[in-house]
Amino acid sequence: MPTSSESQSSATGLEVRPFRALTYRRRDPDHLARVSSPAYDLVTPAGRDRLADADPHNIVRLILPRCAAGEDPAGDGPARTAAAMLADWQATGVLDRDGEHALWLYELQPADGTAATIGWLGAVALPGAGSAAVLPHEDTYPPAVEGRRALLAATATDLEPIVLAHDPEPTVAELTAVARRGVPTLELTDADGVDHRLWRVTEPALLSRLTAAFRRTGAVIADGHHRFAAARANAHAEPARAGSDAVLALVTPMGPGGLRVDPIHRVLPDLSLDTATDAAGQGFRVTELPLERADQDGALTAVRQWLATPDESGFLVTDGRRLLRLSDPSDAIRAAVPPEAPPAWRRLDVVLAHHGLLTGLWHRGDDPESIVIAHTAEDAVRSAVDRSGVALLLRAPSPADVAAVARAGARMPRKSTLFVPKPRTGLVLRPLAD
Repeated sequence: MPTSSESQSSATGLEVRPFRALTYRRRDPDHLARVSSPAYDLVTPAGRDRLADADPHNIVRLILPRCAAGEDPAGDGPARTAAAMLADWQATGVLDRDGEHALWLYELQPADGTAATIGWLGAVALPGAGSAAVLPHEDTYPPAVEGRRALLAATATDLEPIVLAHDPEPTVAELTAVARRGVPTLELTDADGVDHRLWRVTEPALLSRLTAAFRRTGAVIADGHHRFAAARANAHAEPARAGSDAVLALVTPMGPGGLRVDPIHRVLPDLSLDTATDAAGQGFRVTELPLERADQDGALTAVRQWLATPDESGFLVTDGRRLLRLSDPSDAIRAAVPPEAPPAWRRLDVVLAHHGLLTGLWHRGDDPESIVIAHTAEDAVRSAVDRSGVALLLRAPSPADVAAVARAGARMPRKSTLFVPKPRTGLVLRPLAD
């Protein structure tokens, strides 16, 4: 990873460009809360319907579009629908295009009073081959990349940002403090109680110093691997489109003022707990944990206690009525992890679970039908019950673990990390053409 040395070449550092944003014309907090959305991959089908019903101009209609009647939902119909809707919203004045280039300072203050996360929204240049400016840490799922690429190509607009965690840089921190002194341009409180505040910054001298400081840093992708891969694919499409050499990104610091990592869990549909336990017992010690109540609430209470205990290890498996702990993996399980991989990667719980348990003992393919991703313990347990399966609860890696994997050139299994808090989708869009 690049350092913040003044002598570092900008070729290996972040190029963060000001851009002319597209934003909602109405900027009162209640309206912005009603028309914005969580990131597309956090929205369930039912959640998508609730957001779309909340307002005819909710951004979810663009990021998760539905095709017209009679069209194949697996084709490019949804992307064409989103492009037509986006054009209509601009033509009718729902969305406004800025006349000036700007970077946007973005502060996220969680409701629990923990330290705010703060970063900068900008058009980050897509690095060339061999560059260490932006390092991924997770694998991607090709159909998901293609879906995002088709949407980007049809709309010619970055509809939501990826998130990058950059090396600490004193000048960036200094200029961030300066920019926060003014009145926010946009602000709202989301359904989880997170306060979102954004400042539109156009002062040339400040932007010049800020972009120069970013060129002295490198970054790890915290969120948005599929959108990053989609942007790269779109950039190589013929004919080349102006502005496709960059991607909208929220650039946050690694460490204080940055993001924290929450776990992402797995659900295996149509798998009984007894069958799962019998197979897991071939490579792990299996211990049944007591529950105060033999139901979803009892299982969730015990899961939350386990996740909140720092010195716990292993994995939890539940069907919503019983709860088991898998620990002490055998030598054969550890040998299932590719030995040529770097140490930072091999020691991760999610890697051991993926290679030793999900693939090795449960024989599940790494696809959305075989393994369902759940972003919270509540969703995991509920989904396991609804789909007659089991939930696999994992502990989160640390931000340092994630950075070490990225710097080693390795990739975690897809959907290994959940960096939080998340920027709100729909507040600032980036048309590719400047």
